Amino acid sequence: MSQTSQVIKAEELDPKFKYEISKIHGAEKLMLCFQCGTCTADCPVSRYSEFYRPRKIARMVQLGLKDRILSDKHLWICTTCYTCIDHCPQDVDVAHVIRVLRNMSVKHTNSMPLVYKELAGNLMKSGFVYMIPESRIRRREQAGLPPLPKTKPDEVAKVFELTGFTKLLENSETFEKVE
Repeated sequence: MSQTSQVIKAEELDPKFKYEISKIHGAEKLMLCFQCGTCTADCPVSRYSEFYRPRKIARMVQLGLKDRILSDKHLWICTTCYTCIDHCPQDVDVAHVIRVLRNMSVKHTNSMPLVYKELAGNLMKSGFVYMIPESRIRRREQAGLPPLPKTKPDEVAKVFELTGFTKLLENSETFEKVE
């Protein structure tokens, strides 16, 4: 059964979910979405994916399909280019709603894409999301470029610890691809 023709069962609906989401910073205007489809029409990702549709995501939240949307790995293919926000006639921050849903999804499913876990690990170790090899640093010096900014990975680790993100990283599963 294709994703677009799935039957919605009453027991799947959580009528409080849309209110829960709309109380979180960045998702306050979700209830203003009247499903015009501009977000999906302008979305560069939806042009290449038959499953990723910002409009559908907003509608699933409005309907209260909490388990279904928080388990959907397609949330992770949004590039956060903000085109959906730029063109929305109601100023609904769809990209922010998706960020909120991703955060909730990690807690709900106990999983996240491998690349996000790796980038967070790099940030804790070095202060950069990408590990910068010594050879690159030497090439920068040889080219007369200024040194990279100093980072404070111990402070990043402290923020991760205080927010519970360290524990989340340690305990979460990963997946590599969205199919």
